[in-house]
Amino acid sequence: MAWTDQDARKALRTLFDAAVASADPRVVLARHLPEPPRGGRVVVVGAGKSAAVMAAAVEQAWPDVPLSGVVVTRYGHGHPTTRIAVLEASHPVPDAAGAAAARRILEAVQGLTPADLVLFLVSGGGSALTTLPAPGLALDQLMAVNKALLASGATIHEMNCIRRHLSAFSGGRLALAAAPARVVTLAISDVPGDDPAVIASGPTVPDPTSFADARALVAHYGMQLPEPVVAHLARAEDETPKPGDPRLGTVDYRFIATPMLALRAAAEAALGLGLTPVILGDALEGEAREVGKVLAGIALSARAHGSPVAAPCVLLSGGETTVTIGREGGGRGGRNSECLLGCAVALDGAQDVWALMGDTDGIDGSEANAGAIAATDTLARARAAGLDPRAVLARHDSWGLFSALGDLVETGPTLTNVNDFRAVLVA
Repeated sequence: MAWTDQDARKALRTLFDAAVASADPRVVLARHLPEPPRGGRVVVVGAGKSAAVMAAAVEQAWPDVPLSGVVVTRYGHGHPTTRIAVLEASHPVPDAAGAAAARRILEAVQGLTPADLVLFLVSGGGSALTTLPAPGLALDQLMAVNKALLASGATIHEMNCIRRHLSAFSGGRLALAAAPARVVTLAISDVPGDDPAVIASGPTVPDPTSFADARALVAHYGMQLPEPVVAHLARAEDETPKPGDPRLGTVDYRFIATPMLALRAAAEAALGLGLTPVILGDALEGEAREVGKVLAGIALSARAHGSPVAAPCVLLSGGETTVTIGREGGGRGGRNSECLLGCAVALDGAQDVWALMGDTDGIDGSEANAGAIAATDTLARARAAGLDPRAVLARHDSWGLFSALGDLVETGPTLTNVNDFRAVLVA
């Protein structure tokens, strides 16, 4: 088969859609539900970009079970429910609505007994959506911390270590508030390695990290944080509950969707398109543009030498990259479009190679696109439009380039989130 530009673009979008569909809570959640309690209450709480649709899936699966509770999701990511309240708040920079939502969730699990069940629905974005300051801290201070984290180049694991030690909600504190009720967590993972302590900063699981770890990360990345935050980390009071803490009871944590499951769904779809899929991993991290360069190198090797796989093939990967913004600031564009532009620059117009990179939640960073597609002629068309791809990459304005070329991937909120999806097609 001779692959045309249209063929490649259609194939890449098919793979992306397959990955997203595999993580749809309306399809996958019900089979992971526990048995409802006999005689006890069921309180459903949740946080994340998928929280509302997860709540709706619980209602659908348990039509005759009395339910109450509240979940919080990102603005614009709501979904109709009848028994579980849905709140909306800001992401990725937190706001007062998120702090209020965290308080309501904590209130909803107060006064329960061992006969009761708390069902916690968690997905990516939960940390920002439940930013409730620890005693002595203010919301504007945590908002400043969040901005510093996003610009620091820290990994999601490192960011959430710091967040847990500034929070009255995360790092096992929700589980403490719900005790002695049974707590079951249903999770859609958006983090490399599927670590429960990292997903939404782990509100229902013990925290293996310490205040000392958080201070070390702040120093390592040279973060300039508000003085009350620095003082709070130095005092190291009210440490998060650690593994083995009897107050948390037995942790029941169930994954309903993960990045690897999404990559496997895309790989299955690739076989149906006549492509040999290679899953490079679900936890590729690093500076976005550099990860893009590495993926380009693997694609060029496949094209020239048939290694690690012969064409026609598709290289699939997931994991959260980072974008480090210098003091000069940056343009518009999320980590996926920056990774994609780094890949395109490294490919330098190589024939028969296309790529799609996007966030499975439908939002790349703070922009309204999921990601973008790079074609064999991307650099040529950019230069014809008066854009210097390398200069655009240097100022972190990848959104501007792909928008000008009409190559953005726009899905709207997908109501799920298994992190970044990257596919490089070698025809």
